Amino acid sequence: MPAPLRFIASTPTLPDEADAVIIGGGIIGTFTAYYMARRGMKVALVEKGVVGGEQSSRNWGWCRQQNRDERELPLATKALDLWAAFGKESGEDTGFRRCGLFYVSNLDEELEPWARWGEYARSVGVKTRMLTSDEASEHAAFTGQRWRGGVHSSNDGIADPGRAVPAVAKALMALGSTVHQACAARGIETTGGAVSAVITERGTIRTRQVIHAGGAWASSFFNQLGIRFPQATVRQTILAVGTGPLTLPDAFYSDSISITRRGEGAHTLAISGRAQVDPTLQFLRFNRQFIPMFRKRWKKVSPGGLHGFRAGHETLSRWRLDRPTPMEAMRILDPVADPTTVRLTLKRAGKLVPALAGMPMVASWAGFVDSTPDGVPVMGEIPGIPGLILAAGFSGHGFGIGPGAGHLVADIATGHEPIVDPRPYRLSRFSAGEKIDVSEF
Repeated sequence: MPAPLRFIASTPTLPDEADAVIIGGGIIGTFTAYYMARRGMKVALVEKGVVGGEQSSRNWGWCRQQNRDERELPLATKALDLWAAFGKESGEDTGFRRCGLFYVSNLDEELEPWARWGEYARSVGVKTRMLTSDEASEHAAFTGQRWRGGVHSSNDGIADPGRAVPAVAKALMALGSTVHQACAARGIETTGGAVSAVITERGTIRTRQVIHAGGAWASSFFNQLGIRFPQATVRQTILAVGTGPLTLPDAFYSDSISITRRGEGAHTLAISGRAQVDPTLQFLRFNRQFIPMFRKRWKKVSPGGLHGFRAGHETLSRWRLDRPTPMEAMRILDPVADPTTVRLTLKRAGKLVPALAGMPMVASWAGFVDSTPDGVPVMGEIPGIPGLILAAGFSGHGFGIGPGAGHLVADIATGHEPIVDPRPYRLSRFSAGEKIDVSEF
């Protein structure tokens, strides 16, 4: 795994039963389990690989309200407070800090939507303001360039993707619940149509509540149950450079590259939205529903190769519960970084910030970002199977809203008042005939 990640020890023994079983040890699954455990539930979190091993450790680490779709903005706002509260109540360090986010641009097609979004966001209490040319150029003085304008969102921040999920998993265990790594959930059992157990490669856990937060694996898992969840993944590449004493902002966006501090003496570099699509049978199955998404973002998405097919997470095959599954064959989705994207990122970085041209590349990695046709996640109960909840399809936004999403899913599972309105996240919005409203950003 080239992406930096803190590893933790698992709970040694699989429980015979639990109040709830969470499938998937990413940012959504761990925070869901944490908030359920805080309500006194005994939760078992099962992860086929290592907690945080896939996209939850491979993202930028931005925790933002800025440029969130209206459907996600309330959750993003709640999540920022929950990020801060988690550190205080658990004593664990996720690297979260409200450093503010800076966006600069010379493009009308970026500045005008940012301004429109800002008008709405300020009406619901978000602190965001457009920057004049002088202000943007001053904030981005390290580029040595003149900018037409920008945005500053002072309350937003970042967390450390390599530390966050392991920190939440440790806090979960401190509350008396359990974490089981290298333990794939093969399927569920039902009694009278309702959830009664989860079958894992290590044994069966009796439970009446299952939350599937398996990221890119969710659609193939639900296909085993005859449930249609339209999901596709794109493959994105990030690299890290050793920046030493070079003064750079914690979080900075431009159309050329984005820069984020990651730990001490290093920053990650990425090209926003640039991705490869690897054709798979699952992608072909849901292709028509994703046409509006690709029409909107086609300029930054290019055809990929066989990486997705080989990984196995988008299989349409049915597997048996008494034999190894594709999840056990591919413990961690760890695609190779796209060399063309790496070269282009380094070239753009050196042009944007000449001082970066001489900085060493520490690592590069890629990840599969799971998306829905509208770019908004699915969180909610599955009609027809009482006790089963889906929380997936976060479309590259899951890390930042992770605490809010986990809290909401825990609310749904326990019957508490939802932290935000859950209706925008229902799976049924992808029913035949419904218009797909692709997110703005």
